[in-house]
Amino acid sequence: MLLDERRSNILQIIEEKGFVSLQQLVDSIGTSESTIRRDLEYLDGISQIRRTRGGAAYVGESLTAFDDRRLSALKQKEQIAKFVANLIQPGEAVLLDGGTTTLEVARKLVGKSLQVVTNSIPIINLLVNQPNIELIAIGGYVYPKTGVALGPIAVAALERVHVRRLIMSVGGITQSGLFNSNALLVETERQMLKSAEEVIVVTDSTKLGHSALTKLCSIDAVDRLVVDADISEQWQKTITDAGVKLDIVPS
Repeated sequence: MLLDERRSNILQIIEEKGFVSLQQLVDSIGTSESTIRRDLEYLDGISQIRRTRGGAAYVGESLTAFDDRRLSALKQKEQIAKFVANLIQPGEAVLLDGGTTTLEVARKLVGKSLQVVTNSIPIINLLVNQPNIELIAIGGYVYPKTGVALGPIAVAALERVHVRRLIMSVGGITQSGLFNSNALLVETERQMLKSAEEVIVVTDSTKLGHSALTKLCSIDAVDRLVVDADISEQWQKTITDAGVKLDIVPS
């Protein structure tokens, strides 16, 4: 089992149970106690769990309530989505990643004449009956907590896709790069990066300075980042110094 996959599995077990003992993780994952301890130290370091005597407790952002996360920073997400939708011209082919902010982008695209490729079931449900949108659904293993298709089948389908723009969200951004919360998701998103001429990341400023389970790419792999006005001056400098076009959207 790969490192990222093992840590993703550990995190999922802890999230589902709330608290798990060290021995339960050893039995479930099938690896040594010392390896599990190192993984727990890493997950504790990125604030997804809290180490306790004999085990670990979940303290990260739960992925179980997609609707609750959609409502978080909703005003900022709606303004970001409106800005991004205005960048997209009729007739373009656009790839939309799963996520609460990209779902808001999809809402703002309703009525435009576009080709939309997505692996997000919430976005598919939103756009499936839009007569002006040619919708292409990417299949694969559907991650039940977010309704996003992931894994080898999704990657294979994306290898045959070429689009003008990719609109994607992330779990966190640090100076070392972009992160997301699931190893299979990151594998799929890496193929998305290869499928697009322009990569646009949409995020609210609360994601800046925070990592997640798995690194996706370096900051300079992004062409454009769209964020709300609460971004700090230091982060503005970090983004622009990486050669990324920064769009700050008023709240």
